[in-house]
Formats: sequence, structure tokens, C-alpha cells
Amino acid sequence: MTATMHALQESAHGRDHDYVTGSPHLQHARLNGWMRDTLNGVVAALADRSAARPRVLEVGAGHGPFTETLLAAGAEVVVTEMSAPSAEHLRARFRHNPLVQVVHDCDGDLSGPPDVDLVVFMSVLHHIPDYLAALRAAADRVRPGGALISFQDPLQYSTQSRRSRALAKAATLAWRVGQGDVTRGVRTQIRRLRGVYDTANPSDMSEYHCVRDGVDSAAVAALLAERFGTVSLHPYWSTQATWAQSLGARLAPANTFGVVALDRRSSTLG
Repeated sequence: MTATMHALQESAHGRDHDYVTGSPHLQHARLNGWMRDTLNGVVAALADRSAARPRVLEVGAGHGPFTETLLAAGAEVVVTEMSAPSAEHLRARFRHNPLVQVVHDCDGDLSGPPDVDLVVFMSVLHHIPDYLAALRAAADRVRPGGALISFQDPLQYSTQSRRSRALAKAATLAWRVGQGDVTRGVRTQIRRLRGVYDTANPSDMSEYHCVRDGVDSAAVAALLAERFGTVSLHPYWSTQATWAQSLGARLAPANTFGVVALDRRSSTLG
């Protein structure tokens, strides 16, 4: 990652940044509960295999809501953050817990331990220009038998249905009106229609619905399948607007996905 990316991430995620508003996986209870249950289940299974606590690398932890889940499930956690204010927040939040290590990863190079039982990305991959390289590097840190979990990334836009994209755009615009930043959103959409992706603009570099062209879930699954015994893709619907989340979950095709990779093979380590 470049110094520019680091500066933009800190600009968008300052000391008082609200990670919940605008993050469907944190804002909507059903989505949040499903993801927490998944993390709990994987950590519990890893713990059952060994007498030691599972060691977890959580990439881009924000303010640590899922760190709490991992700890409660019995893990020790190394959390990384590109934003210095967020890293400071994490250090303050977990200052009395010896099972948490906070790393300010200003270069985005997955700083942390070389061998772990689980790597977790929560709403992170779509912020990484070469997310496949990041996944490859993360998977190579996982011990034999370990796991990798990623949630809350947009499916590649070209694979989404027209109905799904239309509802997502309408819901986002309505949500922006309620947030009071509709002008920013309209300008972003105009850039999208013109095919412009501004790497110097925080809106284009940090916001969930303004990523490159979505994340190639098939490529993600294929990469992980080379390294893990079981890889499960989980497509689902998500949006910031509460009213649209309930409607879309029932009626709209998926626009977001998660992936759970289990049973790291030893033959492809390194």
C-alpha cells in the first residue's frame, strides 16, 4: 500500500470515526449475529484441536467489535490497523487484556505474526487494490489445519443483477439523504457513471459502495481452494439503509459475499 492510501485511510477513519453507521455488518443485527456465530464456531473448532488458545490475525479491526467476539470464543488476537487513531483506540480499549496485541500497520503489509491459526478480514478486502495478493500472503501465514474468514465485500458488479444494483443505488441515496451528505454521494455516482475512479478522493478509497468494480468472489474462492481443504462462499444482500436491508434480504439477489476457508493444507505453505 502506498503512503497516499495510508493518508486517505487516516483521513476517513479519524479518532472519532463512527464505524457502525454505514457498515451493514455492524448496523444490522441479523447480519452481525450471523458473522459472530461463524467466528465463534470456527474458533471453537480450532480450540478443540489443540490445548493452546487459537492464535488469530484480525486485519483492519477498526474499533474492535469482532475482536471482542474472537476473545470471547477463546482466542488470542493480533489486530492490525492502517489508521493510527483507530490503532490508538484499540490499544486503549484492550489495554488490560494481555491476549490482544495491536499493530499499527501503516504500510498495509499485514504486519503481524508469521504463523497463526486463523486470519480474519471483516469488510477489508475491497479496500486493498491487489486483494488476491493480500489473501495469498494471509493464507501463507496460516498453520496446517487453520482457517481464513472474510466477510462484507461487494460482489463483482458485472455479476450482480440489474435489480440488485438498482435497489442498492436507491437505498444508498436514500440513506445519504438521512445522513446529510447526499451531495457527496451524488458527486461520487457521477464519477462512477463517467468511469472515473479518483485515488486521491477519500470517497473513492474508503466507502463500501464505491470500490473498484466489486471483488471477484470466484477468483477468491479459487485461490483459497488451492490452499484449504474446504472453501465455502456465502453470497448475501446488504445495504446501509435499514428499510432496504429487510426488503433486499427477502427479494433482491445477493450483492455481497463472505468466504470461509477451513483445513489449511501443509503442502502449500510458504
